Order: sequence, then structure tokens, then C-alpha cells
Amino acid sequence: MKSAALACAVLAAALPAFASGPDAKAIDAAVSRGVKYLLSQQAADGSFSDPQMPALTALPLWALVRGGEGGSAAAKKAAQFVLGTQRPDGGFYVPKPGRGGSGLGNYNTSVCVSALYESGLAPARAILDARTYIAGSQLTGDDTMSGGFGYDRMSRRRYADLSNTSYALDAMRRTEGVEEHRPQGEARADLNWEKALKFVERLQEKEGERAGGAAYNNRTPQGGLATNSTGRVQLRAYGSMSYAAVLSMCHAKLTRGDPRVKSALEYCSKFWTVDENPGMGNQGLYYYYDILSRALSAAGVAVLEQPDGRKVDWRSELSARLVKLQRPDGSWVNDNNRFWENDPALVTSFAILALSLCK
Repeated sequence: MKSAALACAVLAAALPAFASGPDAKAIDAAVSRGVKYLLSQQAADGSFSDPQMPALTALPLWALVRGGEGGSAAAKKAAQFVLGTQRPDGGFYVPKPGRGGSGLGNYNTSVCVSALYESGLAPARAILDARTYIAGSQLTGDDTMSGGFGYDRMSRRRYADLSNTSYALDAMRRTEGVEEHRPQGEARADLNWEKALKFVERLQEKEGERAGGAAYNNRTPQGGLATNSTGRVQLRAYGSMSYAAVLSMCHAKLTRGDPRVKSALEYCSKFWTVDENPGMGNQGLYYYYDILSRALSAAGVAVLEQPDGRKVDWRSELSARLVKLQRPDGSWVNDNNRFWENDPALVTSFAILALSLCK
């Protein structure tokens, strides 16, 4: 993330912060309780939640690292479990014949390699092989899916969405420094960043009330297709995907002064809230918290200015909301199970990751 943040952050203005949320000690206490909960949920083999989905162990590993437990026996055990799921093609996934030969390989690999890189508990070879897998998963061609990523590299259908694409771009930019360790003569792994950026652009609304916001994709029903008053089908932008677009643009090395980034941030300011995932209600709420904290941090945004001139210290409002939502046992959970968010280990990981960027 460090190198990826530079492009957007370089033009970030020095904006004032308004201390109205919990202080650093309160945030640390909430993170500590969340970490304690996660430690109580780890299985004997080092995994969390579903061992068939390596990302569901990688996210708690990532949260443990951000929560100060990166050197713990639990983190090392989680890392070893994740490393044990790496396939000969470099991907981290458990093969599922009913899913075209792989089990959400792109999603799992992107999350796993990011967490392993952050933990420092993986050999360079494992990171390099995963980068090769991700680079080989980017869709080529000239249609609207070109440049993007879907859930599965071996999917039977041509498919891409902004969520999987943002995870892939984040993983590749985050780990790019590891390429220095690739043996001489071995082909380096990288993406076609220009095509990736064009894929993201295609999902960004260009006009109307939601101009600047982004949709999940432009093909499937869950992509949020809507029909305007003229009968023309248009994209339906919503909160988490709009932040995924901001993060992806930063990883593509656009600056905050770029019109596409400015437009996306204007959407984020206009529809700012921590009470819901704008346009989706409680669906994917904690993913929304995680992606907005990563996107605004990468963009170097300290304060969002509302259309009425009110200045929002997003870190303060987000941390206050997360501290309030934490359950007595230290966990977080979403009553809405869309996107697996009734899994407290997953949701607690999202919450810890978001809080770690709020101080």
C-alpha cells in the first residue's frame, strides 16, 4: 500500500481534522478486544471460519498483524495454513470442480498474498508465484470486461467485477517490490494497468445524481442495473464500489487532481455516511467500512467536504461508529448475511483493519 498511496497522496492538501470521535486509546482498546476474540476463534490447524476459503483465514491474519499480533504463534499458524493452500499455478485456493476447476481463485489469491505480504511470514517465492497467477488472471480483449478480474481464473464464463478487480490491483501494487527478488532471467509479473483503469472507468457514472460513483459491474443483475426516465438502462453506483474505484485509481497512479478521482471523491462526499453502505443498506456494510478506509487513506484524504460546506473527519466518524457497534465479546457481526457478513471472524477482521487506519 505504501507505494500505491504516493500517487494520490502527493497532491493531498493539508486539511484540518476535527477530534469528535474516540481517541487513540479507545480505538486501541476496541482493536485489542477484537484481536482477543479472533484468537479465540482459530481452529487447531490455524484456519478461521471455512478452511475451504483461504481468504477467510488471510483476513484474520491481516487483522492480527494490524492489531499488534503479527509475531504471535496464532499469526504464524494462520500464515502456515494459508501457505499450505498455494497451488502449483501460484494461486491460493482450494480446487472446486463445480466452480470451473478452482474455488474463487482470483479473490482468494489476492487477499491471501496481501495478508501474507503484510505479515512478513511468507517466502518471496510464494509471493512471486501468486503475482504471476494474478497477472495471468486479468482479462484481455476488447469488450467491456477487458482489463478486469472475476472470481475465478478458470471460470466457464467471461466475467469481471469491480470488487475482485480492486482486490487484484491492491495486491499487485502492494507487493510490487518483491519483484526485485525474482531470479534473473525469469519473466516479471505485472498488469496491463491502462486496461485495468479503463475497466474501472467504464463502471463509473458520468452524469446524473450519482455522477462519479461506481457500480459492481455492467452485466449481471447484482451489478445494480437501473432504468432512467427515458428508458435507457444505466449503471447503479453505490458506496463500497465507489470507494473501490477510488482505491483502484490510486493504484493506477492517478492523482487527486485527476478529474476521474475528483469526481469519485465528490460522490463519496455527497453520499457520505457510516450508518449504511450507500445504495445497499446493511448489505456488505463492514466491507464498506474496510474499503472506504483503505481508499481515503490511499488518496490522502483527511476531511470530506459536504455539498453544504460541512467538513467531515471520516476517521473520527468511522471509528466512533465501529466502537459503538462492537459486541461485548469483542466481535463485530452484520445481521444481514449478504456477502457472508454474519461470519463474526470475517466481520471482526474488517472492523480491525478499518480501525487501524483511523488513528
